Amino acid sequence: MSTPHYPLTEVPAAAAPRIAEVSRNTAETKIRVRVNLDGTGVSRLSTGIGFFDHMLDQIARHGLIDLDIEAEGDLHIDGHHTVEDVGITLGQAFAKAVGDKKGIRRYGHAYVPLDEALSRVVIDFSGRPQLEMDVPFKSGMIGAFDTQLTHEFFQGFVNHALVTLHIDNLKGENAHHQAETVFKAFARALRAAIEFDPRALGVIPSTKGTL
Repeated sequence: MSTPHYPLTEVPAAAAPRIAEVSRNTAETKIRVRVNLDGTGVSRLSTGIGFFDHMLDQIARHGLIDLDIEAEGDLHIDGHHTVEDVGITLGQAFAKAVGDKKGIRRYGHAYVPLDEALSRVVIDFSGRPQLEMDVPFKSGMIGAFDTQLTHEFFQGFVNHALVTLHIDNLKGENAHHQAETVFKAFARALRAAIEFDPRALGVIPSTKGTL
């Protein structure tokens, strides 16, 4: 059977909206995440960590993903549990929204600069969780955000979205710029990977027949 072909702007008519909502409640955090993978970049964010909200907004705006995140965490201790659990819950929401992955491009990559900083992110919706991250932050804190938690966020996302993710900050002297290029490149790579491929709609992008 031949693969159907569609105009470049067309999405399969029978495709269900790629929207998912997930809640995760523990003794340390209460998280609610809602995503629309085919959105316009609208976000409503409340994690209690201003810089983290700013980075999540980059995912929404540059990924064209509608993102609604409410988080209550034990910030009187530190931001670790909140940031990690948002990553976990966001990963669960992505896994639910993307479904069986029929018709998506699967792979995405992006380079994003910000002044002196430059980052590269490559993602594969492979079904196999793997994070490789090399970001030598020049500062331990950006506002109230501990830069070490960037890894915890992405590790949580990777483990539950079931993706392979490579993140490299190639240049950078300002930690804010380093982080922002990472999150913007992640957003652009996500956007490319979850887009429908007009030449392979309805087809799972794997020789295995499953992802």
